[in-house]
Amino acid sequence: MSWMPVGAVDKDVEHLNLLATFHYIAGAITAVFASFPIIHVIVGLVFMLNPQGLSSDSRQLFPARMFGMLFFVIGSLFVLIGWTLAVLNIYAGRSLKRREKYTLCLVVACLNCMQMPIGTALGVFTLIVLLRDSVKQMFGVRGPGTKAGWNRPS
Repeated sequence: MSWMPVGAVDKDVEHLNLLATFHYIAGAITAVFASFPIIHVIVGLVFMLNPQGLSSDSRQLFPARMFGMLFFVIGSLFVLIGWTLAVLNIYAGRSLKRREKYTLCLVVACLNCMQMPIGTALGVFTLIVLLRDSVKQMFGVRGPGTKAGWNRPS
């Protein structure tokens, strides 16, 4: 391990702890907003289970079951994808806190970049911090020119 000033290590630890906290917050916000399409899932179920709806006209031309299926499937996909992103964010925050699963943290940071505007800021800052050599050493990531147990000559 190469020599680093104590202040740099303290700053890296502080940045990683802040990023972990922000990943927890972003995960919670994502989970809340990903729950909104549950309304569409419920509407889809109502149309699928009761295609006649409130009307007593049996000659209805409207394909309520197909409409309900469309609402149900699309709403369920949005909820599933959103909750998956939320869980990944929270798990990445935990991994940042424990200094483990470096690659997972990088992938989640890249995924966050697609979530405008808060996720983009969080993703970019996470990438900036994770790509520092000192942070890679904290995670135990070896550089491309090193072998296990050997450091590159300075």
